[in-house]
Amino acid sequence: MKKLLALMLAVATLFCFAACGGEEVAENTDAEGIKVGFIFLHDENSTYDKNFLDAAMAAKEALGLTDEQVVIKVNIPEGNECYEAAAELVDAGCDVIFADSFGHEDFMIQAAKEFTDVVFCHATGTKAHTENLPNFYNAFASIYEGRYLVGVAAGLKLNEMIENGEITAEQAKIGYVGAFPYAEVKSGYTSFFLGARSACPSATMDVKFTNSWFDIALEKEAANALIADGCVLISQHADSEGAPKACEEAGVPDVAYNLDTREWGPNTALVSSKINWQPYFEHMITSVQNGTPITQDFCGGLEEGVVMTLGLNEAVAAEGTAEKMEEVKNALIAGEIEVFDTANFTVGGETVTSYMADVDSDAAFTGDTEVIIDGVFAESEFRSAPYFDLDIDGITIK
Repeated sequence: MKKLLALMLAVATLFCFAACGGEEVAENTDAEGIKVGFIFLHDENSTYDKNFLDAAMAAKEALGLTDEQVVIKVNIPEGNECYEAAAELVDAGCDVIFADSFGHEDFMIQAAKEFTDVVFCHATGTKAHTENLPNFYNAFASIYEGRYLVGVAAGLKLNEMIENGEITAEQAKIGYVGAFPYAEVKSGYTSFFLGARSACPSATMDVKFTNSWFDIALEKEAANALIADGCVLISQHADSEGAPKACEEAGVPDVAYNLDTREWGPNTALVSSKINWQPYFEHMITSVQNGTPITQDFCGGLEEGVVMTLGLNEAVAAEGTAEKMEEVKNALIAGEIEVFDTANFTVGGETVTSYMADVDSDAAFTGDTEVIIDGVFAESEFRSAPYFDLDIDGITIK
């Protein structure tokens, strides 16, 4: 049922993923004159921010931009510092400015309202479709597809451990290190769990939150606590190598996010999922150059190469994992598998037949949009950022 969001732009190999339509932007047809600013929550020590940094450099190279045309600010907190960084980038002559963290959004909106001749784009945000400003846009990806896919790899690994007598079926417990109990994180760990359970039906999962996007020590501590509590495989929505390093020390398989972690866990790293931001950055920059529409809520997936898996470790993965992942990937793209098919999970022992999600985001997280459509929770259909926040059976919050 997945809505196909791909709309080919009239520029070479660029995709425009239309979840909510687009607005024409101020034209800067001087390719040599365009200037792009980036605001990142952390620096390259955060796997999350490094993923964005790498994509920005790849887009810069692909579009032939010079060092002077790309201005990057790192370690910008989710506070007024973001507005100040945006204002400094405006003063530096930037035509389009991008910020990468959820808490940056209100400050990017403040800047967009003040600097109306500059385009502002923001990852993981929720308000572009309700603010409806002509120069403010949100972007995300259907990363739940990638997390489901690596979840399948995790389930196959659990099956191998059961078959080898390392654990019993009842001991197939996954641990998950989460940043915050937000919809973005819940959507991610739920899709991962559903993928794992599709391969290993006896799997259960415990989740521990660090309440931080990036804290190496806390992430490692959470992973160690989960392992001590009997979790035999670890995954994460956290931004450092803390959990992978804990897994390598304990000899526990690990599924990571955004980066290939085999360098930290050669004996335990299984596979990773990631969002490839390069297509969006090229769409964003080229749209400003050409005065063509920017997608208000950009959301691409596996089919478009915006969602990817990487770092499959054949030394750790169960036999046949690569082939099974390719089969499931093709089924996801074809719509033959729906990640949040309500037939595959329950809440409080009941099938979910109706759910009002907080799509038009507010501080109280008030449900405002029916998101169960034809038996599927329609994640990222009504805006790009996730809004799946159900606590399904089989997952325990620690």
